[in-house]
Amino acid sequence: VLKLSGNWKLSSDIPGSEDLQNQIQSEQIKHLSLDTTELSDWDTGLLSWLNTLNDYCVEHDIILDTSDLPDGVNRLLALANAVPERKGARREESKTLFLAKVGEDFIAAMRITGEFVGFFGESMLALARMIQGKAVYRRSDLWLIMQNAGARALPIVSLVSFLVGMILAFVGAIQLANFGAGIYIADLVGIAMTREMGAIMTGIIMAGRTGAAYAAEIGTMTVNEEVDAMETSGFSAMEFLVLPRMIALMLMMPLLAIYADLMGILGGALVAVTILDLTLFEYSTQLIKAVTLGDFFAGVFMAFVFGVIVAVIGCMRGIKCGRSSQAVGLATTSAVVSAMVLIVVASAVLTVLYNAIGI
Repeated sequence: VLKLSGNWKLSSDIPGSEDLQNQIQSEQIKHLSLDTTELSDWDTGLLSWLNTLNDYCVEHDIILDTSDLPDGVNRLLALANAVPERKGARREESKTLFLAKVGEDFIAAMRITGEFVGFFGESMLALARMIQGKAVYRRSDLWLIMQNAGARALPIVSLVSFLVGMILAFVGAIQLANFGAGIYIADLVGIAMTREMGAIMTGIIMAGRTGAAYAAEIGTMTVNEEVDAMETSGFSAMEFLVLPRMIALMLMMPLLAIYADLMGILGGALVAVTILDLTLFEYSTQLIKAVTLGDFFAGVFMAFVFGVIVAVIGCMRGIKCGRSSQAVGLATTSAVVSAMVLIVVASAVLTVLYNAIGI
């Protein structure tokens, strides 16, 4: 007979079950009764303790007599044991092997890559239909999207590009001044901005600004079943939603990159004039000598590629969004992160390719 007395609440000091189990095992008890005549207050702490004791008794073929328990306790215990616990309901610490985890991540990465390639192929087919005059989309939407992705992005592109140009010039000026080669600050800023930094900074800005907006807008339409209604009505979501946004970024990104190059060069000129005491004529003359058309068009093409990446990733995450409000946030975050990663990867690939072909 097990006698329970006193207060059995979660806030009180409930005894552990290990000592009791050891005593039951040492005395080889086969029948256990509960005496609760002196039991005062109880809550789920008592229920949890009794449930553990019941599991132990069942496992070791011990009869547990709970008839003396209060009616409320018996009813709750019966309710708790009415339905068996679903397998896997409890979250246990993952014991997945390291190589298995790496394999799962690799498979997930390949699946996402396949989705991107498939979606990119569909967008290219939609673009081909537009060139043939067969695509169905609203041209008024195209002009509005171009305005949002182009003119309205000028303030943030101006600020970031100007500061990046100043940073490049300032870092270069500290080193070049030691060798009396301050004039070459124009080479550093001009080549860096036109070949790489202008396009990269514009791409990252547009990924966080426009790519996220595309994912959130189309994702909300997916949650509200507007995309399904569009497909049911005979309109292609690829042509009606994705195509205008992709065209807008394909056209606006090179122009924004050129503008970013100009702002970065102006930022470098400010540092060159104020720190190195160069004149604007000296700076611009050295800049014209250093920067070639190859550098200029390399950056413009890179920006074009980044525009395609941002548009495709943003629209893909929006269309493949789940059906909840939380899914919209996840799609937006995924669109920004994926676009930035692909921008860096594409920049590295194009840089190596430019070097290989001598641009």
